[in-house]
Amino acid sequence: MPKFKDVLLLVGQMNYTWTNTESLLIHMIAGLAGVDKETAIVIFLTLNTPRARMDLVERLAKMKRTEPRCRADVLDVTRRLGDEAKLRNKYNHCIYSFDPAGEIGLTQSLRIFESKDAIKYGKVEALDDAEVGRIKDSIASLVSINRELWEITVRYGFPQ
Repeated sequence: MPKFKDVLLLVGQMNYTWTNTESLLIHMIAGLAGVDKETAIVIFLTLNTPRARMDLVERLAKMKRTEPRCRADVLDVTRRLGDEAKLRNKYNHCIYSFDPAGEIGLTQSLRIFESKDAIKYGKVEALDDAEVGRIKDSIASLVSINRELWEITVRYGFPQ
């Protein structure tokens, strides 16, 4: 069973890596919208969720004026970033349950699932070594996505 401090360090690293990578969408906005970096920063900061920022970048990439290769590159990287958002969201929006020794044993989702006549809430999942491995894999994937966003920025001459 992983120790609480180790999990917190990994979740913190995942969040830092996510934020650093998400901020590179500023260059995608600038290049795809044909605006300077300062304008792209204002647009980025005005959109207050990662999903809204990714949606904007994807929609700009899908415009007819975007060359097909650039469109494919941008859509691939935003799809991968969206995939990583799921795990990040899980650990940012959960309750951690501890055993008597103070070690983490479970996570409980803070989401409500509602049907016509019932609700379910708090999906409970084990926080074991396999799950810690998933967090580590996500961090590595975010690093790769970060590098790809920089490569796209340079390849297509987007404002830096």
